Amino acid sequence: MGQSLVQNFIHIIFSTKNRTPKILPPIDKELHAYLGGVCNKMDCQSIIVGGGTDHVHILCNLSKKIALMKLVESVKSHSSKWIKTRGEDYKDFYWQDGYGSFSINPTQVEAVKIYIANQHEHHKKKTFKEEYVGFLKKYGVEYDERYVWD
Repeated sequence: MGQSLVQNFIHIIFSTKNRTPKILPPIDKELHAYLGGVCNKMDCQSIIVGGGTDHVHILCNLSKKIALMKLVESVKSHSSKWIKTRGEDYKDFYWQDGYGSFSINPTQVEAVKIYIANQHEHHKKKTFKEEYVGFLKKYGVEYDERYVWD
């Protein structure tokens, strides 16, 4: 085969350190756009970025040229540096150390886009912790809750 053809839709989730509610208007939309821009610069087409006051969801098409770990590392480090330039309220902004990532069937991309777009409504009924543990269970990810949160 002469060509490398790849289509990997990835749903990435991570929170602020200790789930501190730092992602508030008006910075939330700017942050989401910035996160999507970092993905795009790394050749990982951003489809949608959204989240709540204490976490983000990124749906992107992972490039065949980059490891997932490198993408997440870059997204988190660049955005953390960027948000600290946005004012005094963000000088102590940090992301949690870990992240969750789940592969998405191409037939489910539209449903995930809608899910991410409706995060604020969704979190009126469910906390981030409940949501995240739900994803781990849905995708059959083994975990020890003592080490999931920081």
